[in-house]
Amino acid sequence: MNTLELVTLEEERAVQAFLLREARLLDEDRWDDWLLMVSERIHYWMPGIENRRREDARGGFNAEHMALFDDGYRELQRRVARFKQPSAWAEDPPTRNVHLISNIEVYAGENPGEYRAFSCFVNVRSRGLDEQYQIAGRREDVLCREGDGLKLLSRRILIPNATLPCKNINTFL
Repeated sequence: MNTLELVTLEEERAVQAFLLREARLLDEDRWDDWLLMVSERIHYWMPGIENRRREDARGGFNAEHMALFDDGYRELQRRVARFKQPSAWAEDPPTRNVHLISNIEVYAGENPGEYRAFSCFVNVRSRGLDEQYQIAGRREDVLCREGDGLKLLSRRILIPNATLPCKNINTFL
């Protein structure tokens, strides 16, 4: 879709409320509730960023290069199940998360009942007494109407870093 078609204020507010609620659920480690907000057709993608010159038509990322996340619903379910296991020693004590979402823009999607949402995020993660990491970036989401509400259909996560600025990425962005 090349043109961005505006939506009603009511639709824009519903998408913004969805994204803010999602952030709160993730901060509260309510992964099962978060999964209920995700379509079973989800594509959750965070490509690796490549340093390229401006004139390089390939851009800073592409689907053929590595990805930090390239998940469907089944992979997201597995990650949630892993977070909840007592054997997940990397999460005991659990990581404390704060998801900050801003710069939300909402447009009509390609299909009826779909919305495109652009946003920026900062994820602050803290472990132990003094271990803290921040990941900032942009997201491009597609939300769709399923059943009686909105669901996350796709998410593309773009960070400005060519290397991950933390030890791991054991969170959802």
